[in-house]
Amino acid sequence: MKFISLKNCYKVYPNGVTALADINLEIQKGEFVFIIGPTGCGKSTLMKLLYREEKPTKGNVIVGGINVEKLRNRKVYKLRRKLGIIFQNFRLLPKQTVYENVAFPLSSNGIKDTEIRPKVLKALELVGLKDKIKSFPDQLSGGEQQRVCIARAIVNEPKLLLCDEPTGNLDPDVSKEIMGVIDSINKKLGTTIVMVTHDDQIVNRMKKRVITMDNGVVTSDVMKGKYKKHESN
Repeated sequence: MKFISLKNCYKVYPNGVTALADINLEIQKGEFVFIIGPTGCGKSTLMKLLYREEKPTKGNVIVGGINVEKLRNRKVYKLRRKLGIIFQNFRLLPKQTVYENVAFPLSSNGIKDTEIRPKVLKALELVGLKDKIKSFPDQLSGGEQQRVCIARAIVNEPKLLLCDEPTGNLDPDVSKEIMGVIDSINKKLGTTIVMVTHDDQIVNRMKKRVITMDNGVVTSDVMKGKYKKHESN
């Protein structure tokens, strides 16, 4: 079942830079997809189209049945509720506990406390942090902080999880643990995963679908693919 569709997508920034040129992609519901390529190849712009941080200059972007480029600004929340986003930088609230950080997306949407607690505990259990609910971010390791970010991203049970270099600040062993958590979410919850990464070891080990980009275009799309090194890397 098709969940993401990009048809003839272009993105040209006001300064004249063409970030994406005639992108055509389909991602099925429940797929785990890596997007790789050298710095400046268009990976981040592609991700921004998916969560409507940017609009395409031309073409169609469909995410979970929503026509993203036609979505009015005041309706963007309808798209964002369908997805979770994990960034390289943790972006946790330093004065809030683990529980409060994970609960934040729900409480900010006016959901009742009685409904929030079981969702937060379920998310923390999935990432292996149920015993850290009263801890503050500065009391956690980098890997634990990223697990909190993952729990926060999935607490609303999104259909799509967008991951932008989620292991970029972590050492190899911790990165492996984090990828195990994300893979488990994909398998247990059926969540569609789209991940941008420069980590060739992760890509090669996990043997998922790999989409390679360069100069704003897709240069290869391989099931159970490997990381293709680029000359400029």
